[in-house]
Amino acid sequence: MIKEIKKIANNSLDFKNLEENHLSIQLSLDGFSFCVFNKPSNSVAVFAKYEFSNSPTPFEHLNLVKELYSQETLLKLKFTSINVTHFNNLITQVPLPFFNKKNLKNYLQKTIKVLDNDYITYDEINNSEIVNIYIPFVNINNFLLDIYGSFIFKHSSTVLIETLLNQFKNQGEDYCFVNVSNLNFEIVVLKNKNLELYNCFTFKTKEDFIYYILFTAEQLNLNPEEFNLILLGDIEKESELYTILYQYIRNIKFYEPKEQKTLVNGISAHANFTVLNQF
Repeated sequence: MIKEIKKIANNSLDFKNLEENHLSIQLSLDGFSFCVFNKPSNSVAVFAKYEFSNSPTPFEHLNLVKELYSQETLLKLKFTSINVTHFNNLITQVPLPFFNKKNLKNYLQKTIKVLDNDYITYDEINNSEIVNIYIPFVNINNFLLDIYGSFIFKHSSTVLIETLLNQFKNQGEDYCFVNVSNLNFEIVVLKNKNLELYNCFTFKTKEDFIYYILFTAEQLNLNPEEFNLILLGDIEKESELYTILYQYIRNIKFYEPKEQKTLVNGISAHANFTVLNQF
């Protein structure tokens, strides 16, 4: 089942007739989001977010994406460039000095179960000596190749980490970033101007949410009275997640982009981070 969560168009732009339109897609097991971005005007022309129910199998996942494409004509327009990110927890990081692309399976199977037919790939994270190793949704990649011919794909955490390092690495303070996506969230910690940690968690309650964050802070010797917590994604000041964070952590802010894009009404600057930061 496909549920439309949000679909907004920038009515000031006739995006179908503008040059330099770029498409950004984010894939996850529980959903699909995309935006059409117009570079000359530095504006988001269209943003849409859909939710998939019932934790689909890979076969069902592909069929849901195909169904969405049969309904959404915007996705079939011609674009100057196309970027796709894969959001899942089938990922690990390896320091670049120890990385050997012949050992991808060995790296990954230390943290997750890897099947013999799994396709494993990697991204080198700019501005760091870290390599992201992961399993993409390869069946959906193949479907998109049939439609677009070519595109750039990465793990969503690569875009997240690169953007945060570019903006915050040279600042002297310690930062913990929490990027919420439905009932999942990612934690990125920058400490001593370097990437200290990336991890991804699934939660069901606000108590789960705060537990994982405080546990991570404890393991990294981050004092809740001192470190900076910056929030991204599906979280707002009025939400119960923010309320419980505020009870335990002193310095909380919402992410503010280094470069401002013109967003359509209804999209917070800190929300939908990955799909809006690929250009």
